[in-house]
Amino acid sequence: GAIDIIVIDSVAALVPKAEIDGDMGDSHVGLQARLMSQALRKLTGSIKKSNCVAIFINQLREKVGIMFGNPETTTGGRALKFYSSIRLDVRKIDTIKQGDKVIGSRTRVKVVKNKVAPPFKQAEFD
Repeated sequence: GAIDIIVIDSVAALVPKAEIDGDMGDSHVGLQARLMSQALRKLTGSIKKSNCVAIFINQLREKVGIMFGNPETTTGGRALKFYSSIRLDVRKIDTIKQGDKVIGSRTRVKVVKNKVAPPFKQAEFD
């Protein structure tokens, strides 16, 4: 195929046209999730046939008022979680300093979902 890799950075920044064209304060509850679901249904077959890789970068958000369970959620609805073959949770876990100067960060990557290899592995690196 002509395209080997597509990177969407970030899912949270994808804004439906109705939201752009609408007035400030207009409610578009669930619109992004519905559009993501529809788009992924359409794209899945094309991506598979073309032997292309699609990487979606997303952000964690905090659910308001959650007392029990994980308060973290991702934007774009459930479709992205369902259609993905591999999901990685990438987090900064520490800051690397040389004296008072920040020179890097320690990162942890957890495999949250994996349809092509064993899931739930993790790695840390600088």
